[in-house]
Amino acid sequence: MSETRPGGRLPVTVIGGYLGTGKTTLVNRLLRAADGQRLAVLVNDFGATPIDRDLIVSSDGDTLEISGGCICCSYGSDLMDVLMALPERQPDVERVVIETSGVALPGMVASAVSLLLPYRIDGIVVMADVETVRTMADDAYLGDTITRQLAAADLLVANRCDLVDEASREVTLAWLGAESPSARMVPATRAEIAPDLLLGLRDAAPPRLSATLATPGAPDAASLYDSLELDLPADIDVMELGQRLTASTTGVLRAKGIVLQADGRRVALHVVGQRFEIDEAPAGARPGRLVVIGLRARLDRRAVTEALQPRLSTSLRSA
Repeated sequence: MSETRPGGRLPVTVIGGYLGTGKTTLVNRLLRAADGQRLAVLVNDFGATPIDRDLIVSSDGDTLEISGGCICCSYGSDLMDVLMALPERQPDVERVVIETSGVALPGMVASAVSLLLPYRIDGIVVMADVETVRTMADDAYLGDTITRQLAAADLLVANRCDLVDEASREVTLAWLGAESPSARMVPATRAEIAPDLLLGLRDAAPPRLSATLATPGAPDAASLYDSLELDLPADIDVMELGQRLTASTTGVLRAKGIVLQADGRRVALHVVGQRFEIDEAPAGARPGRLVVIGLRARLDRRAVTEALQPRLSTSLRSA
């Protein structure tokens, strides 16, 4: 029997954290460093949570075969069904990694998974953005979700440390330590963390009960959040779009879009709060769509829609 499966139960690592904290980057790093270990990675949606295309060997419906013997499954709202079918469908899998949605409570997910006989929870990894986490925790709408995510962590990855000065970073790390006193904490930049730190968190010790499990049920995400999916004009100025979407008046928490530029290149726009990045889109990514997430009470749909319209100055320059 494999050493990774004491008692015959597959170890499961749950990766949580709020929107835009770096979960997808972390998952891609895990897949690149699998080194022959057969991982099954379950994500909410391949479109919203893209696996690096150069890792993919083949695609079959809701399953991607990843180089090195791993697979990636899209589970949507059917996580339990996918998990129950997985051992028979992929009998050689050694370990399961679940990336939760940004508004989910990883402790609640782990609690549900632990009820399934084929599995045991090996660890809960929670990502936090050191630049924004304290502000978000103080927010009347977001605070409960943020603090409950942090409280569930076995390992807390304090990501984006490069975006704050040393003094602010130390204050935030101390605050995170107080919010998640039972967790080990690892500062990181761009989710650069040794994969060995993420897996096997509970292999050498009995599982502990997450603090989240003693709290009331998860908040209804559908009542808190709103999303938009819009067409992206092929000739849009991506830099200008990023600037418009990050304006505080839009209420945008997270946005992703792929744009086909005039020279034929595909670029990806990533918006997290009041920051944005533009980089090369994965090979095969379909351009022309923008997905936006925000709080239902704050997302200004009109402002987001108007952000896609050309400015007068741009029209005059192209005339």
